[in-house]
Amino acid sequence: MDDQDILAVGRVLRPHGIRGELLVDPYSETIRSIEAESQVFIGSPDNPHTVLSIRSHRSHLILRIEGSEDREAAEAFRGSELLIPMQSAEPLPEGVYYRWQILGLAVVELDGQHLGTVAEILETGANDVYIVRGDGPRELLLPAIESVILEVDLDQGRLLVRVPEGLE
Repeated sequence: MDDQDILAVGRVLRPHGIRGELLVDPYSETIRSIEAESQVFIGSPDNPHTVLSIRSHRSHLILRIEGSEDREAAEAFRGSELLIPMQSAEPLPEGVYYRWQILGLAVVELDGQHLGTVAEILETGANDVYIVRGDGPRELLLPAIESVILEVDLDQGRLLVRVPEGLE
């Protein structure tokens, strides 16, 4: 399975209890597409597991998978990402993208000037901020709002932007 065919939906924090359950920190609501009998990958696409059960626990989830029968077995998954096949995730609304789709995109101004590529994404609460790195040591911080991010063109691998005054 190719990296583009999978989606990271959470991280295993630690074992939960003595029966091999895993405490999972969800990255987003996309994790809600996981249900009993579905297949997940833990750590890499080469490590498939069948879900036996999944339930909410405070702001986290408790996951039981085939092959994790006790606390020691569950300990092996500590810190690993929880991945699902992309086709099992619900489609995103128009104008909403996965982080991996944005990271690495070329950033181009309206006049055609290449500013760099999206190197990181900061989650600020109000809106994401794209950290753009170019050839020089300077970083450009672009708020992910409609007035700044004019177009996301995944086919061309670029963001068309209007840099607000004062950020140039």
